[in-house]
Amino acid sequence: MSTSLQPLVISHFSIANSLGVGTTAVADALRNRHTGLAHCTFENVALDTYVGEVAGLGSFRVCADLADFDCRNNRLAQMGLEQDRLVDAVVAARKKYGAGRIGVFMGTSTSGLLQTELAYRRRDPHTGALPPDFHYAETQNTFSLADFVQRYLRLAGPAYTISSACSSTAKVFGSAARMIAAGMCDAAIVGGVDTLCLTTLYGFNSLGLVSHTPCRPYDVHRDGISLGEGAGFALLEKPSGPTNTPLMLLGIGESSDAYHMSTPHPEGLGAKLAMQRALDSARMTPSDIDYINLHGTASKSNDASEDQAVCGIFGSALPCSSTKGWTGHLLGASGITEAIISLLAMQHDFMPGSLHTQHLDPALKSNYLLHNKAARVKRVLSNSFGFGGSNCSLILGRAS
Repeated sequence: MSTSLQPLVISHFSIANSLGVGTTAVADALRNRHTGLAHCTFENVALDTYVGEVAGLGSFRVCADLADFDCRNNRLAQMGLEQDRLVDAVVAARKKYGAGRIGVFMGTSTSGLLQTELAYRRRDPHTGALPPDFHYAETQNTFSLADFVQRYLRLAGPAYTISSACSSTAKVFGSAARMIAAGMCDAAIVGGVDTLCLTTLYGFNSLGLVSHTPCRPYDVHRDGISLGEGAGFALLEKPSGPTNTPLMLLGIGESSDAYHMSTPHPEGLGAKLAMQRALDSARMTPSDIDYINLHGTASKSNDASEDQAVCGIFGSALPCSSTKGWTGHLLGASGITEAIISLLAMQHDFMPGSLHTQHLDPALKSNYLLHNKAARVKRVLSNSFGFGGSNCSLILGRAS
């Protein structure tokens, strides 16, 4: 049984990925249908694939007082935090609530794994020891992201990292909502980061899941994912009378397939349960949703199972699409990225279509948008489904 969610205000948010740095750049890319995917030239990767790489991270450095945290993942975290006046909003919240009353709930899939890969290249040739300047706790450790964000923002409330594959940064919304409801904090920074690394690229390639072209969600010829990297953050607060921001977290649904480590349930049972629980927690019916941002990875099995789940609850008329043709699959960062894209859709009154998808799979019955659609968008359901069947659906909407 789902518990009703006390809606939370999404007072500020920031984003950085291959489409651009900051919400203005990302919104412009979405409206103008500019992809962030390009042929892979990352590190020394020898794969014929496309990736969504963020420019400039190689020369970017984290702030000097957190130098031990310097790695690609935390660099992108700081780059994302510095956008859209998010830090100013956190400073104001810190004055309002106190540093100890603001939680930090981050999600990541691989954390600073690239830093470990680079360190292994520099092992001592005689002992095999890792170089002394490698800081595991501050880079590779999964908690390092939450630790870095909390220190960077000078917060002192509850802090932890969720790593549930591709649902990680959707599930942080649920963690924040529960911690606020329990009285553990009054506000929360949610979000997360995932960055490119060799293990991810070669690992997904070994599973036969990486496309040689920019990914094509819901296309009859879809043949796998395009990997990307990105960061996104949002400040959640309890409503306190009239607010200048109309954007809110209205519902959350979580489930676990318990079906297979890397393949979703073929009938989408876990995905369907997550979406229904999100509706129940928001006290809504399917007709209250205007648009669905699909998980839509462009793999054969994922798109097919999600299509069955969506049609099982919403029918085949509700507009939906995947935005992974723009960004690639950001793994642990996909949930927050697509939640923010959903917020931008509401702010700018449009539904993003799909890039690279040309011939819709006739076996899939959802109302999948190939082109951007100008429309009033009041409520969006955003899906994030991870390896192992770890599912999360968010309902985001306008306050009025």
